[in-house]
Amino acid sequence: MRFKLGLNLTRYYSINFDIPKRDKKKIIFIIIHYTGMKKETDAIKRLCNSKSKVSAHYFIKNNGKVLNLVPDLYVAWHAGKSYWRKFQSLNKYSIGIEISNPGHDHGYKNFSSKQIHSLIKLLKYLMKKYNINKKDILGHSDVAPDRKKDPGEKFPWEILFKKNLSNWHYLSSEKIKKNRNVIIRKNEENLFFNNLYKIGYSKIDKTKNKIKKIYLVKAFQRRFRQKLINGKIDKECLLISKSLTKS
Repeated sequence: MRFKLGLNLTRYYSINFDIPKRDKKKIIFIIIHYTGMKKETDAIKRLCNSKSKVSAHYFIKNNGKVLNLVPDLYVAWHAGKSYWRKFQSLNKYSIGIEISNPGHDHGYKNFSSKQIHSLIKLLKYLMKKYNINKKDILGHSDVAPDRKKDPGEKFPWEILFKKNLSNWHYLSSEKIKKNRNVIIRKNEENLFFNNLYKIGYSKIDKTKNKIKKIYLVKAFQRRFRQKLINGKIDKECLLISKSLTKS
């Protein structure tokens, strides 16, 4: 099958989805994942194995070919426990896209140009079909920061932004880089977390959940400050978060 936008698509169905169909108006988000497995073939098998209890709507192979595993209007099992913009359990509100990549545990690598080329076409198609806002194109780590790292800091979010397919900040690299590792005050740290909540990230009790706080900061950095993932809030992170609340 070929999409209207010229994307080759192969039907390769998984049985891991909820019945009945949902209304297309309930599709608000697209969540991007990496497979996190050594072998691409094993990842496909897992997404189609009833015992695994996981699936996704689309799978992008290393060579850029796209598999449609679950029809859009059925709820696939890809996000798990998740949160964004006061929405919880995002499976029922989203389309999941898995991209073949071994991930952080098995030799994390750059995504291929063919994969990103196919992803761009797929996103354009889905965003138009379901009227999805570019701010609602998310990574798994955005919606589950205490559990997930994917698609990770090597995923080219800025390229998607330049295609109007994702959110990003408008600050120049020169302006923000000089603020890297610059210590901020406590009230500025509170402002940073408030900015994250405005963007869509989960709200946490910063005094009781220090580990979750670090996970949340790292998730933000993997998405918007990919050069340094250390879980520490500096002036650069603060400036980026401010910019995102205005974009």
